[in-house]
Amino acid sequence: MFDSDRWQEIYHVLTKNKLRTFLTAFGVFWGLFMLIVLMGSGKGLENGATSDFSQFATNSVYMWGQSTSMPYKGFKEGRWIGFDNEDTRALEMGLKNAEVVAPKVQLGGYRGKGIVKRKKYQASNFEVTGDIPEVIKISPRSIVLGRWLNHTDLDEKRKVAVIGKQVQEVLFEEDEDPIGDYINIGGVYFLVVGVYDMLAASSHGGDRELEKIFTPITTFQQAFNYGNSVGWYSIMSKDEIPVSQVEEEAKAILKERNSIHPDDYRAIGSFNAEEEFTKMTNLFLGINILIWVVGIGTLLAGVIGVSNIMLIVVKERTKEIGIRKAIGATPMSIISQIVLESVILTSVAGYFGLTLGVGLLELINSATSTEEGGMFRQPEVDFNAAIISLIILIIAGGLAGIIPARKASAVDPIVALRSE
Repeated sequence: MFDSDRWQEIYHVLTKNKLRTFLTAFGVFWGLFMLIVLMGSGKGLENGATSDFSQFATNSVYMWGQSTSMPYKGFKEGRWIGFDNEDTRALEMGLKNAEVVAPKVQLGGYRGKGIVKRKKYQASNFEVTGDIPEVIKISPRSIVLGRWLNHTDLDEKRKVAVIGKQVQEVLFEEDEDPIGDYINIGGVYFLVVGVYDMLAASSHGGDRELEKIFTPITTFQQAFNYGNSVGWYSIMSKDEIPVSQVEEEAKAILKERNSIHPDDYRAIGSFNAEEEFTKMTNLFLGINILIWVVGIGTLLAGVIGVSNIMLIVVKERTKEIGIRKAIGATPMSIISQIVLESVILTSVAGYFGLTLGVGLLELINSATSTEEGGMFRQPEVDFNAAIISLIILIIAGGLAGIIPARKASAVDPIVALRSE
């Protein structure tokens, strides 16, 4: 039942000393506001830092040849290791836990570029690679025009190419359809059969990923006189199989085939995406825990402030409480009144802290949404976490009022009426 007198009393108590009430409420407001902002900022950093992992499967490993660090089987230290098609077949046969074994070769080597021309006057430098169709499973891309490479291209050594959107924008006019047209790569003409885009913008190198041209590896090796050489491998493990296990098996196969000492850990370089992703996940787990510790600590400081202020309020109202008890007020009614005042104060302050915190994150999101990539992207707060934070705050506010309320209920009416 709605009791207007009780709510009028709460209003009177909270507005009697406006500055004190404001400062107390501000402590609670600031605590929840900072928790929301910290949570959203942490998520924004996580989104930015992990966006690069959308470019490739996290259960993948990349392997390439380097120089040996140990002599073995008559070979001296410092021998450079290179891979070939026979290594590819050995990996395909030996890696039972691998979903994809994707050899790759690139004009000019890693991050090298080739001169690409069209119609004799439009020329630029782009990364040109030879790949197998399955590489798209490891490094997902969205086909916006035409198609991706297929095994018929591979088997028949077709001179076809799939280009990135940036390549299309440089070599073709806006109203031109690139599908079915030819581009000149290092003096060899390739038919454009597809245009791709990335599934998500990365924190860095997003444009560079769209400045690539993919061709069948068999065609590439023949057209550019690469013989049967392979630059490096992208390997994806099967579901539920740790990619580190596949990495060890692949290195053992390659070391045996290339006469590398089993204990030589420098001869074959690798990048384990699963390990890096796990490190990143653990890092942000720690950051989130720290955010909650700092945020909850700030909230507790605000709640303790509420409890202290309510103790002062109870002391100021000692005579009033004594009169209420003298005319028949029960201890429970006095306790509920003090607790309700505490809950109202924390609830209103917490609501504004939550609202303004979310509002600030939305403003930051709007300001950064037009940027491509970046280390800070889409700051957001989980709705359930925000509501749970507010509920916890309200409960804490109620608990903060318990001690002052119990003290008020214990007031002796006779002593209270004598107090000044």
